[in-house]
Amino acid sequence: MLDKLAHIKDRFEEVGQLIIQPDAMADMGKYTKLTKEYKDLEKVVQVYDEYKLVLDNIQSSKQMLDSEKDPDFREMAKAELEELKQSQELLEKELKQMLIPKDPNDSKDCILEIRGGTGGDEAAIFAGDLFRMYQRFAEKQNWNLTILDLTFGSAGGYKEIISTVSGADVYGMLKYESGVHRVQRVPSTETQGRVHTSAATVAVLPEMEEVDVQIDMNEVRKDTYCSSGPGGQSVNTTYSAVRLTHEPSGIVVTCQDQKSQIKNFEKALKVLRSRIYEIELAKHNEEVGAQRRSMVGSGDRSDKIRTYNYPQSRVTDHRINKTAYNLPDVMDGNIEDFIGALRFAENAERLKNTGMEN
Repeated sequence: MLDKLAHIKDRFEEVGQLIIQPDAMADMGKYTKLTKEYKDLEKVVQVYDEYKLVLDNIQSSKQMLDSEKDPDFREMAKAELEELKQSQELLEKELKQMLIPKDPNDSKDCILEIRGGTGGDEAAIFAGDLFRMYQRFAEKQNWNLTILDLTFGSAGGYKEIISTVSGADVYGMLKYESGVHRVQRVPSTETQGRVHTSAATVAVLPEMEEVDVQIDMNEVRKDTYCSSGPGGQSVNTTYSAVRLTHEPSGIVVTCQDQKSQIKNFEKALKVLRSRIYEIELAKHNEEVGAQRRSMVGSGDRSDKIRTYNYPQSRVTDHRINKTAYNLPDVMDGNIEDFIGALRFAENAERLKNTGMEN
């Protein structure tokens, strides 16, 4: 661990010198990445310096114990040594957590896509319930959620709803929500009181910038059309809605939430970048094998991750076998306990893979 920390400090000092070079801001994309790296490394280096100081003080206390004859001074040295060892243990735990390989996308904003799956009208209604859950969660985190595109279900809810979420550590928290969410309840359309099982899929994609994903615009077809649904006087009168088709992959993205065609185009392009990134990430994960796929944050939208059982007020996350009997609270956006448990499980797995779990 000490070797890794020493290497991190060397890199921290190197990045510090690169940032202050006269031509550092010539490439703003590179400069932004260096600045972020510097801030991330600085947190580790500060704790590392404190840890080294504690180790030096432990050594001094041991030397005092070996050389000091006075009983009172020896007692003082023993007490100080005990405190220093406790500090050493706490700092080691903190440093081990810091050395866990992090997802570089955790600090990014995200694209949140929810679609009704199996279950017809009930699936669309459940998709609406999930969207409200994330909407409430975003409000509690002081995040900003903006709807980009939606298709209403015939009996309520949404067949599909796509939004952006921006704020602090958005993707790092919401990425665990990707997958299939199942609901077990009596639908409003059920006349005989039978419990049905329906599903909705959630996809959480990190919002990628131009410097992250390069797109050849010659391979993108742009279509414009009139917006539909709520949206003010411009609805159905101006061609403000935008549809982008990425011809090599067949990905189609639409955006109609703004009255401005330019703004809709910019938002649709961000979604397109994120979906292309998702495809490339899936290819990479397939190449590295089962290790990445086994992690709770794999984000595979085909995984059945959680079941919401209304008759028993039960919510179960199948990845970590966590069950809670507070379904109304969860559906009101109180999903912090699940996200915290998933984060802990992933960090424990990452720590194990680094060989520093002991």
